[in-house]
Amino acid sequence: MRSKTSTSSGGDTLRKPAFKDTAGAVRTFDAVIANPPFSLTNWGAELWATDPRAKFGVPPAKNGDFAFVQHMVSSMNPGTGRVGVVMPHGVLFRGGAEAKIRQGLIEKDLLEAVVGLPPNLFYSTSIPACLLIFREQKPVERRNQVLFIDGSARFDKGKNQNVMSEGDVNTLVEAYRTGEDPDGEGGAEVRLVSFEEIESNSFDLNIGRYIKVTAEETADLGTALVAYADARQHRMDTETVMFERFAAAGIDLSMFEVSSE
Repeated sequence: MRSKTSTSSGGDTLRKPAFKDTAGAVRTFDAVIANPPFSLTNWGAELWATDPRAKFGVPPAKNGDFAFVQHMVSSMNPGTGRVGVVMPHGVLFRGGAEAKIRQGLIEKDLLEAVVGLPPNLFYSTSIPACLLIFREQKPVERRNQVLFIDGSARFDKGKNQNVMSEGDVNTLVEAYRTGEDPDGEGGAEVRLVSFEEIESNSFDLNIGRYIKVTAEETADLGTALVAYADARQHRMDTETVMFERFAAAGIDLSMFEVSSE
């Protein structure tokens, strides 16, 4: 029998997970699904230095995305466990501690698929999100590879919110199951990418690196805003690393103008 768990607004999944076995370890399941809050601050980083769920590192205190991911991955049953989690696109490329966690998940061959979703699907945000699919044990034909699916153009535009039709959803499900382009256009929206290629891109999972982006006419303000936000975050992360290295080398930082953005 397949079982599942998800985050709950009534508890604190990261500080005090509700599902534990008699020995105090996080319980495991065949299927774990969740749509956790994006980029949560004050999520409990101070408690994770010795937490067994932090297998690949402790996420930054200002952003708990990879804490939720690692909690869910830790909740997979050996052999049969699967995870489906909705995340902002920033998890695909952000640097620092998150880059190390992302690299660890890929090197352990736990990430099976990255699915790009349309913008303005959710009430809480207009930016496009993505689905990350993890698997404790992948099928042989997908080992040491990650399946990328661009579903960002598959929606009906609404007045206040975009909607994915049942046909759109079924198309993405079929793409995930078969690993093939559902429209038969030679892999324009679906591509199975090798570990070596991802490694050569420094474990950056930005979908546009691996498959052709959707037609320009499908872009809207939400897509433009998330592209700007992602680029801005990437610059800020890079600046942080640079100034940390300067300080460690004893270089006087007063000669630089540090952005406050």
